[in-house]
Amino acid sequence: MDRSSLLAMLRDMMRARAFEEAAAQAYAQGEIAGFLHLYPGEEAVAVGVLHAAEPGDYVVSTYREHVHALVRGIPAHAIFAELMGKKTGISGGMGGSMHLFDRERRFLGGYAIVGETFPIALGAAYAVAYRRLPEAVLCFFGDGAVNQGTFHESLNMAALWRLPILFVCENNHYQIGTEIHRHSALTEVYKRACAYGIPAEKVDGMEVLAVFEATRRALTRVRTGDGPQFLEMETYRYRGHSMADPGSYRPAVEVQAYEANDPIAATLRGVEFRYPGKEELAAARTDCIQGFCDRCYREGHLDETALARLRQEIAEEIAAARDFARQSPAPTMEDAWAAFLGNRRYEKLLEGGKA
Repeated sequence: MDRSSLLAMLRDMMRARAFEEAAAQAYAQGEIAGFLHLYPGEEAVAVGVLHAAEPGDYVVSTYREHVHALVRGIPAHAIFAELMGKKTGISGGMGGSMHLFDRERRFLGGYAIVGETFPIALGAAYAVAYRRLPEAVLCFFGDGAVNQGTFHESLNMAALWRLPILFVCENNHYQIGTEIHRHSALTEVYKRACAYGIPAEKVDGMEVLAVFEATRRALTRVRTGDGPQFLEMETYRYRGHSMADPGSYRPAVEVQAYEANDPIAATLRGVEFRYPGKEELAAARTDCIQGFCDRCYREGHLDETALARLRQEIAEEIAAARDFARQSPAPTMEDAWAAFLGNRRYEKLLEGGKA
């Protein structure tokens, strides 16, 4: 992979982390209301997958979708404004954190209901296949969604109709606060796909290049008519389920193991911890951004000056996005009515305004 592509991935991961930290701060200061589900620790998944996708592909995400939207190309200021419920937000300030949407970039939204992404992606893929178009549909979901009925129904239909879907499981080990061994009889999620004859692979979701290569291979198979594909990205989120969740149910040593080499910290270092899992989990891996930073250093793509400049550019971009959101107006009741009635434009209204 060429230097510009590597640095583009690093930049997107660092932008994602900075954006989420700024969102957490804004939430704590009362500038964002409602729920806020953050992504720190999982950046390699969104960046690796979406860098392997084409602009014409459709993306269906969950309520933890800020980073997917950002990497897909939705401007940071439009996302921040949406988090603050402002009129200039990507969904007009009426979607909020869990409902980002951008038709132009084929970002079909974040969805608040666990397992809701499956039928949405299925419908989009059916439309693509029906019209014999070259696009693919990327369906993101968490490990907690695989116990939903929509998961099994949608995989069955996707396989039966050989639909162009790439199912991407972001396995961060926890369904809200329940560790995967306690909510799933089969903890290796990718093996579930074999029941429907869907090719599946488990990928190290903390390594952005591993994610990118696996996604590229899978999408090539999708585009050549091999039907749906399934990737389980094993990753980890550093925060709790949402800003309302302190995450105290997780062993502190487990969290420390994954955070040991945080890339946002001033010092780049290599420290290894061990932490309990099934009485003893594997040796801890480094933070996904830190590991990629180290690789870029080793291969000569990055130096201290370039890294400092990159951090400064990102800090300025995110600060400007937050300021833009603060200064933007809130939607009016007229905006709300326009959005409400917009879904009825194809209906024939009866006399008196009643449908």
